[in-house]
Amino acid sequence: MRPVASKPPPADEVDSDMAHYAVTVSTPLSVSDAFDYIADLSNFAEWDPGVREVSQVEGDGTGLGSAYDVTVEGIAGPLTLTYVVTDFTSPDVIVAEARSTFLTSLDTITVRADGDGSTVTYDAILTLNGPLGLADAFLAPAFKKIGDKAAAGLEKVLDGRIVETVS
Repeated sequence: MRPVASKPPPADEVDSDMAHYAVTVSTPLSVSDAFDYIADLSNFAEWDPGVREVSQVEGDGTGLGSAYDVTVEGIAGPLTLTYVVTDFTSPDVIVAEARSTFLTSLDTITVRADGDGSTVTYDAILTLNGPLGLADAFLAPAFKKIGDKAAAGLEKVLDGRIVETVS
Protein backbone atom coordinates (compact mmCIF):
# COMPACT_ATOMS: atom_id res chain seq x y z
CA MET A 1 0.00 0.00 0.00
CA ARG A 2 1.15 3.54 -0.70
CA PRO A 3 1.87 5.97 2.12
CA VAL A 4 -1.02 7.95 3.54
CA ALA A 5 -0.70 11.70 3.04
CA SER A 6 -1.68 14.33 5.52
CA LYS A 7 -5.20 15.70 5.40
CA PRO A 8 -5.83 18.75 3.22
CA PRO A 9 -6.12 22.20 4.77
CA PRO A 10 -9.61 23.55 5.46
CA ALA A 11 -10.92 25.64 2.55
CA ASP A 12 -10.58 28.86 4.53
CA GLU A 13 -6.86 28.13 4.98
CA VAL A 14 -6.07 27.52 1.30
CA ASP A 15 -3.30 29.81 0.05
CA SER A 16 -4.81 32.40 -2.28
CA ASP A 17 -2.02 31.74 -4.80
CA MET A 18 -3.08 28.10 -5.22
CA ALA A 19 -5.36 26.97 -8.01
CA HIS A 20 -8.45 26.04 -6.01
CA TYR A 21 -11.95 25.07 -7.08
CA ALA A 22 -14.82 23.84 -4.95
CA VAL A 23 -18.41 23.09 -5.89
CA THR A 24 -21.34 21.99 -3.75
CA VAL A 25 -24.20 20.17 -5.44
CA SER A 26 -27.55 19.50 -3.78
CA THR A 27 -28.93 16.14 -4.91
CA PRO A 28 -32.00 14.01 -4.19
CA LEU A 29 -29.67 11.03 -3.73
CA SER A 30 -29.28 9.67 -0.21
CA VAL A 31 -25.95 10.18 1.54
CA SER A 32 -24.97 6.54 1.02
CA ASP A 33 -25.96 6.50 -2.68
CA ALA A 34 -24.16 9.78 -3.38
CA PHE A 35 -21.07 8.64 -1.49
CA ASP A 36 -20.98 5.22 -3.16
CA TYR A 37 -21.06 6.88 -6.58
CA ILE A 38 -18.60 9.70 -5.97
CA ALA A 39 -16.15 7.57 -3.94
CA ASP A 40 -15.62 5.32 -6.95
CA LEU A 41 -13.03 7.37 -8.80
CA SER A 42 -13.56 5.25 -11.91
CA ASN A 43 -16.75 7.31 -12.36
CA PHE A 44 -14.74 10.52 -12.97
CA ALA A 45 -14.92 10.04 -16.75
CA GLU A 46 -18.75 9.97 -16.60
CA TRP A 47 -19.06 13.52 -15.32
CA ASP A 48 -15.75 15.35 -15.85
CA PRO A 49 -15.32 16.17 -19.56
CA GLY A 50 -11.59 16.79 -18.99
CA VAL A 51 -11.08 13.14 -18.02
CA ARG A 52 -10.45 10.78 -20.92
CA GLU A 53 -10.09 7.51 -19.06
CA VAL A 54 -9.84 6.03 -15.57
CA SER A 55 -8.58 2.62 -14.52
CA GLN A 56 -8.14 1.24 -11.03
CA VAL A 57 -4.53 0.15 -10.54
CA GLU A 58 -4.48 -0.72 -6.85
CA GLY A 59 -7.07 -2.12 -4.46
CA ASP A 60 -10.32 -3.93 -5.02
CA GLY A 61 -13.12 -1.37 -5.18
CA THR A 62 -13.23 1.84 -3.21
CA GLY A 63 -11.39 2.39 0.04
CA LEU A 64 -8.27 3.65 1.73
CA GLY A 65 -5.17 2.99 -0.37
CA SER A 66 -7.01 2.29 -3.61
CA ALA A 67 -5.37 3.95 -6.61
CA TYR A 68 -6.58 5.03 -10.03
CA ASP A 69 -4.78 6.11 -13.17
CA VAL A 70 -6.71 9.14 -14.41
CA THR A 71 -5.89 10.35 -17.91
CA VAL A 72 -6.76 14.02 -18.43
CA GLU A 73 -6.36 16.51 -21.23
CA GLY A 74 -3.10 18.28 -20.50
CA ILE A 75 -1.63 21.36 -22.16
CA ALA A 76 0.69 19.23 -24.29
CA GLY A 77 -1.73 16.31 -24.75
CA PRO A 78 -2.95 13.47 -22.54
CA LEU A 79 -1.50 13.30 -19.04
CA THR A 80 -1.99 10.33 -16.70
CA LEU A 81 -2.03 11.03 -12.97
CA THR A 82 -2.21 8.29 -10.35
CA TYR A 83 -4.71 9.26 -7.66
CA VAL A 84 -4.31 7.47 -4.33
CA VAL A 85 -7.14 7.50 -1.77
CA THR A 86 -5.50 8.85 1.40
CA ASP A 87 -8.62 9.23 3.56
CA PHE A 88 -11.81 7.21 3.30
CA THR A 89 -14.48 7.72 5.94
CA SER A 90 -17.71 6.26 4.58
CA PRO A 91 -20.20 7.80 4.01
CA ASP A 92 -18.75 11.25 4.70
CA VAL A 93 -15.29 11.96 3.28
CA ILE A 94 -12.89 10.77 0.64
CA VAL A 95 -9.54 12.40 -0.09
CA ALA A 96 -7.52 11.49 -3.18
CA GLU A 97 -4.09 12.80 -4.03
CA ALA A 98 -2.08 12.67 -7.24
CA ARG A 99 1.58 13.67 -7.40
CA SER A 100 3.66 13.87 -10.54
CA THR A 101 7.04 15.40 -11.23
CA PHE A 102 5.44 18.74 -11.99
CA LEU A 103 2.19 18.99 -10.03
CA THR A 104 0.11 17.81 -7.11
CA SER A 105 -3.67 17.53 -7.11
CA LEU A 106 -5.49 17.16 -3.80
CA ASP A 107 -9.21 16.39 -4.07
CA THR A 108 -11.50 16.27 -1.04
CA ILE A 109 -15.08 15.07 -1.40
CA THR A 110 -17.60 15.42 1.41
CA VAL A 111 -21.18 14.20 1.48
CA ARG A 112 -23.68 15.52 4.00
CA ALA A 113 -27.36 14.86 4.68
CA ASP A 114 -29.67 17.59 3.41
CA GLY A 115 -33.38 17.03 3.98
CA ASP A 116 -34.43 13.93 2.04
CA GLY A 117 -31.26 14.05 -0.07
CA SER A 118 -27.68 15.15 0.35
CA THR A 119 -25.06 17.68 -0.66
CA VAL A 120 -21.82 16.70 -2.33
CA THR A 121 -18.87 19.08 -2.07
CA TYR A 122 -15.93 18.49 -4.37
CA ASP A 123 -12.91 20.58 -3.36
CA ALA A 124 -9.78 20.45 -5.52
CA ILE A 125 -6.40 22.12 -5.02
CA LEU A 126 -3.80 22.05 -7.78
CA THR A 127 -0.21 23.11 -7.10
CA LEU A 128 2.97 23.05 -9.11
CA ASN A 129 5.90 21.27 -7.47
CA GLY A 130 9.35 22.61 -6.68
CA PRO A 131 10.47 25.87 -8.28
CA LEU A 132 7.45 25.72 -10.59
CA GLY A 133 5.37 26.54 -7.51
CA LEU A 134 6.19 30.19 -8.11
CA ALA A 135 3.76 30.04 -11.03
CA ASP A 136 0.82 28.56 -9.06
CA ALA A 137 -1.24 31.74 -9.39
CA PHE A 138 -1.18 31.41 -13.19
CA LEU A 139 -3.01 28.07 -12.97
CA ALA A 140 -6.11 29.57 -11.34
CA PRO A 141 -7.90 30.94 -14.47
CA ALA A 142 -7.48 27.70 -16.44
CA PHE A 143 -8.40 25.61 -13.39
CA LYS A 144 -11.62 27.63 -12.99
CA LYS A 145 -12.64 26.81 -16.58
CA ILE A 146 -11.88 23.13 -16.05
CA GLY A 147 -13.72 23.20 -12.71
CA ASP A 148 -16.81 24.87 -14.17
CA LYS A 149 -17.12 22.13 -16.81
CA ALA A 150 -16.62 19.38 -14.23
CA ALA A 151 -19.15 21.04 -11.89
CA ALA A 152 -21.78 21.07 -14.64
CA GLY A 153 -21.14 17.38 -15.26
CA LEU A 154 -21.37 16.56 -11.56
CA GLU A 155 -24.62 18.51 -11.28
CA LYS A 156 -26.06 16.51 -14.18
CA VAL A 157 -24.91 13.05 -13.07
CA LEU A 158 -26.19 13.63 -9.51
CA ASP A 159 -29.51 14.95 -10.87
CA GLY A 160 -28.93 17.96 -8.64
CA ARG A 161 -28.26 21.65 -8.66
CA ILE A 162 -25.15 23.66 -7.90
CA VAL A 163 -25.62 25.62 -4.68
CA GLU A 164 -22.12 27.07 -4.33
CA THR A 165 -18.81 27.38 -6.14
CA VAL A 166 -15.52 28.76 -4.85
CA SER A 167 -12.46 29.43 -6.99
